[in-house]
Amino acid sequence: MKSIALALSVLLNPSRRRNVLVLARMLIAFLGIVILYTGIFHALMVREGQSHSWATGVYWTLVMMSTLGLGDITFESDLGRIFSVIVLLSGTVFMLVLLPFMFIQFFYVPWLEGQAIARAPRELPAKTSGHVVLTHHGLVEQSLIRLLDRSRIAYVVLVADLETALRLYDEGYRVMVGDLDDPQTYQHARVERAALVVANQSDTTNSNIAFTVREISESVMIVSTAAAAAAVDILELAGSSQVLQFGEMLGQAMARRVLGRDARSHLIGQFGALRIAEAAAAGTPLVGRSLREIRLRDHVNVTVVGVWERGKFEVPGPDTRINANSVLVLAGSELQLTEYDSLFTIYSGEDAPVIILGAGRVGRATASALQRQGIDYRVVEKMPDRLGEPEKYNLGDAAELEILEKAGIRHASSVVITTRDDDVNVYLTIYCRRLRPDIQILARANSERNVSTLHRAGSDFVLSYATTGANMLFNLLKKTNVLLLAEGLDAFRVPLPSSLVGKSLIEARIREISGCSVVAVVDGDSFEVNPKATQPLRQGIDLVVIGDIESEAKFFREFID
Repeated sequence: MKSIALALSVLLNPSRRRNVLVLARMLIAFLGIVILYTGIFHALMVREGQSHSWATGVYWTLVMMSTLGLGDITFESDLGRIFSVIVLLSGTVFMLVLLPFMFIQFFYVPWLEGQAIARAPRELPAKTSGHVVLTHHGLVEQSLIRLLDRSRIAYVVLVADLETALRLYDEGYRVMVGDLDDPQTYQHARVERAALVVANQSDTTNSNIAFTVREISESVMIVSTAAAAAAVDILELAGSSQVLQFGEMLGQAMARRVLGRDARSHLIGQFGALRIAEAAAAGTPLVGRSLREIRLRDHVNVTVVGVWERGKFEVPGPDTRINANSVLVLAGSELQLTEYDSLFTIYSGEDAPVIILGAGRVGRATASALQRQGIDYRVVEKMPDRLGEPEKYNLGDAAELEILEKAGIRHASSVVITTRDDDVNVYLTIYCRRLRPDIQILARANSERNVSTLHRAGSDFVLSYATTGANMLFNLLKKTNVLLLAEGLDAFRVPLPSSLVGKSLIEARIREISGCSVVAVVDGDSFEVNPKATQPLRQGIDLVVIGDIESEAKFFREFID
């Protein structure tokens, strides 16, 4: 019924009234010809001595004009047969022109357009609110949409081209047609009631989007991305609430995961007073010991909620053993993490340099982050205009052994692969792993689907450009009770399940049953990090829980559903 209504609305559109008049004239002409042919039919039949009713005359005329020619009523004279041919030929013209035109132009086309309007509307319902408005559909947006769907947060992708909008709709995305530089587009997208507007186009287009949206709403959060550092200030002046540089963020994250240099904890997220950090175990007394033997909870009251082993996140147990390549995911307060650092920052790794393959935005950001940490590095880049300090940069193709040896591949502690081409990154990962089976390899994946491929190729740790950007955007949705810490790792806040009221954490066995770790208890404004395991849980409190996707689903299935 909705499609019929839309088709009727398209049919009655003023732009189609001229076609309606043409159709009316053709129908009148067709009716006149049928009446004329019926009269001639009767006159010729009387001349031949045959008598037929007027209904029979109309029947014969329509049968002949439609080219059916059933043969039940025929003329015997040459004049009658010539008339039959004339009726047949004129009917062919009318039936091939009139009926197809009437059906296609006034029934089929309006129906298709009605379907297109339903699939790719130009305006959202008036009551729409709390949604995310996306102005681009790329790898970052695809990852973000999956997170929004999982959290049941509405979104819409603005698309200027109808054909592209219909294709995205058919792929399962919610879209709206509208030009990105038209204020009416954002009014129709209800941006004044949106939770977030994401501008992830070019720097100049993002400034236009931010400025246009800010004119409509002074309060909506606008997050813009910037490719160039110089564009950050301009985007903020245009009205952006926050400007993100995904390349810088990814480079810093990759530098933070270089092992064996710094045992200090590095913050990756926070949830109120709770701090989530990562710390490399390489070069510390933690290596070779189990969590039961380490007893970090007893010494500094920090909880190890996860362990990264060559890019794979594992939910640890008391018998989990720490290896030289392990990266610990720690949960604690700021004070507790400071106490952890005081114990382990005395340990440092070797002084061999880190090799960075690629001097794009991510590669340069990685180099800057390593330099701030006092870590030596060498960059390999084949584009001369990207070269920096001669003693740090090597011009050439990273696929050539001579270039890698000149950069120090034989003695380097880590290799960071940062190019924008996933195929190249897989190729270089395989090559470096063959050259140095013992070296740590960190690789960038631009598409999520290549993360597992890079792991299989030999990368110890893979960071997805799309996932990093999506996580940053998702975490800016202040209303959500989920904090994305890394790929597949979440911290989420939930009300205490009724089945756990009065029980202690030991009695609840949340970690044993689901694999999730309770790292904080929230009671009003009070935020207790790493609560005592023997303390009874009171009704009305919230739990802050950390787990991967699988353990999170199991937590909700066992305790919430």
